[in-house]
Amino acid sequence: MKDKEHMLPSDKKRKRLIKINAKTNPNYGKSPNERSVKELFTNGMINLDKPSGPTSHQVVAWVKKILEVEKAGHGGTLDPNATGILPVALGDATRALQVLLLAGKEYIGIMKLHKDVDKKKIIETCNGFVGDIFQIPPVRSAVKRVRRKRRVYYLDIIQIKNKEVLFRVGCEAGTYIRTLCVDIGKKLRCSAHLSELRRSRVGGLIEEKSVILQDVKDGFIFWKDEKDEKEIRSTILPMERLLDHLPKMVIRDSAVDAVCHGANLAIPGVVEIDTDIKKGDAIAVLTLKGEGVALMNVLMSTEEIIQKDTGICANIKRVLMNKGTYPPIWKKS
Repeated sequence: MKDKEHMLPSDKKRKRLIKINAKTNPNYGKSPNERSVKELFTNGMINLDKPSGPTSHQVVAWVKKILEVEKAGHGGTLDPNATGILPVALGDATRALQVLLLAGKEYIGIMKLHKDVDKKKIIETCNGFVGDIFQIPPVRSAVKRVRRKRRVYYLDIIQIKNKEVLFRVGCEAGTYIRTLCVDIGKKLRCSAHLSELRRSRVGGLIEEKSVILQDVKDGFIFWKDEKDEKEIRSTILPMERLLDHLPKMVIRDSAVDAVCHGANLAIPGVVEIDTDIKKGDAIAVLTLKGEGVALMNVLMSTEEIIQKDTGICANIKRVLMNKGTYPPIWKKS
């Protein structure tokens, strides 16, 4: 368990509250862990450890070639020389990649100072960058170069050796670590740059449980040539793992298809809900079997949804499940 000083927003512990007891029909849908390997190719994800050298786009292209799939995407670009967690979604699971923008990220890096600086001053200066900071994206970036606010949750100095500073930083998605090092260098009045970078976490995805490209290839060959599913099932995970960091709401079977058609969620459809959800929060809506149905913005708090019997409690943001997975037990207006 992580101490409070090293927690990302996704580390917040929530409890599941039951609003009403309901059962699910076994004839429709299936638990994410019961999906076939072929179903994982169209609705799965890989917690991939990106190697140094290729671009994130190239790595995704290699995954598509290895698995012989037509569609894949990644959740958050890493520079060619950077390594570490690169979430890769397959097929329809790419619909869920946008939620990783809400997941905090952790990096391990080496900052190279251009002059000798007192260790105490380095630590004090880095502590000053914890909290809300303002950045202008670097010249070689895919976004518009405008000043924007990002949050740094923690910034630890692990070791200082000569002019090299080994650090760990937990931050909001979209934080440029290269720019962070340059800004620290300016504050120290010595100039600095990022010399090495590794992404160690993306929300609940951690490097200890990541796989490399060779694992992906081996798993596919064992499955295809020897009909052995063990390796590929440990490599390709259900799409729902991308939703780990979000608070959840569980809905009854009769509400699923309406949501898949873009309907907002009414309170009578809610079966279970996580604690500490506030109005305006982004949530993941699941079936009673644990399948991802949609991403929504909540219009009420947990307490209000538990107490009320009527009203719209969440607006649709992105549908994740295909229409017709559950029967349409609703009437079109």
